[in-house]
Amino acid sequence: MALEDLQMLYAKPTMLTKLVAGMLAIASILPAAELSTKKALNLATIKAMVAAAEAEMQKRNVQVTICIVDESGNLLFLEKSDGAGLNTIQFAEKKARHSAFFKAPSKNAADSLKNGNLVVLVQPNAFPNQGGLPIKVDGQTIGGIGASGAASEVDEAICQAALDAVFGK
Repeated sequence: MALEDLQMLYAKPTMLTKLVAGMLAIASILPAAELSTKKALNLATIKAMVAAAEAEMQKRNVQVTICIVDESGNLLFLEKSDGAGLNTIQFAEKKARHSAFFKAPSKNAADSLKNGNLVVLVQPNAFPNQGGLPIKVDGQTIGGIGASGAASEVDEAICQAALDAVFGK
């Protein structure tokens, strides 16, 4: 091939060049795909919640187990007070998981059961016992907190104190 032929070959846009140029033009017109911004619990937030829950527990002079889970029910924090029974470990976890999965207080399931709704007994991860609350930010459930070891309404009050301290009332 002569030099003139090579210059002419490179001067003509090929089909591939046209395709790439067209795709780049379209890509520059379309808005970039936006990823959702997902809130999540971090260690500092968990520590602040636990400190508030512990303060409420001491104020009420009770011993409980405190559990915090993420929105999928994965354990993030568990603390059993010295005077709390061993059964409170599982109960606190179940209350926290219920609240995260169902995006509602575990008391809702307890009330439903009291009203005769036996379905709550067979729902996976349901725990019809007051003392678990969902952790919500901007309407999005990002986890659950549960407490067990005192009267159920006190367990819930301890969880509420933790949420109020970090997220406000």
